[in-house]
Amino acid sequence: MVSISPTARTVGNRDEPENRITRIADSALPTAHGDFRAVAYRDDVLDVDHVALVLGDLNEHSTVIHEPSTNGQRRPDEQQPPLARLHSECLTGEAFASRRCDCGAQLSRSLDMITEEGRGVLVYLRGHEGRGIGLGAKIAAYALQDRGQDTLDANLSLGHPADAREYGAGAAILADLGVPAVRLLTNNPDKVAALRGHGVEVSERIPLTVPADPVNLDYLRTKRDRMRHLLPQLDPASD
Repeated sequence: MVSISPTARTVGNRDEPENRITRIADSALPTAHGDFRAVAYRDDVLDVDHVALVLGDLNEHSTVIHEPSTNGQRRPDEQQPPLARLHSECLTGEAFASRRCDCGAQLSRSLDMITEEGRGVLVYLRGHEGRGIGLGAKIAAYALQDRGQDTLDANLSLGHPADAREYGAGAAILADLGVPAVRLLTNNPDKVAALRGHGVEVSERIPLTVPADPVNLDYLRTKRDRMRHLLPQLDPASD
């Protein structure tokens, strides 16, 4: 059953970039990864709709059962925030299963990890295609990569930033869902810093490891070597 708010609810002040979203609809969304709740939001800054896929009760802390300590005594259980993934839209990687990036595999793995835990949220951010430069520009950047440029230099050659994404809408969506703190599924330390800058506590960074493909290996190495992404599976010993 789909529910649409009779009066759209705006989160925060539209004049502030991080508070510019309106919740517009809420529905069940059964998927191959699990049965989620889909919450749609309008972003008045980017002029796009985002969606949050929610599993379980995000407002109740889950319990971590620790292994016994060295003295044989079990340490007290701890409460922890839910898993969260802020995932950037990637039509080529997700709809067309492009092997030039790892976006489709990361999306699938994130949903599986949230399902395995039984609780969490994936915020799917539109307007982030090609690290924020748009679909057409991304294809143009691919053409430059075909001629030998890496993914970062291709964006710069087209007059775009290496990464034009911002996460104010994602932070506002988490706030609307009542999630002040998360364990963030990401390999990108800049995303951790960005969320913290928008007031979201990131209690832990959870690595999101997917296998490299021979086609995207240079792309992943560029993310590791030039964009500070943490990809230990690409260390020289395991290349």
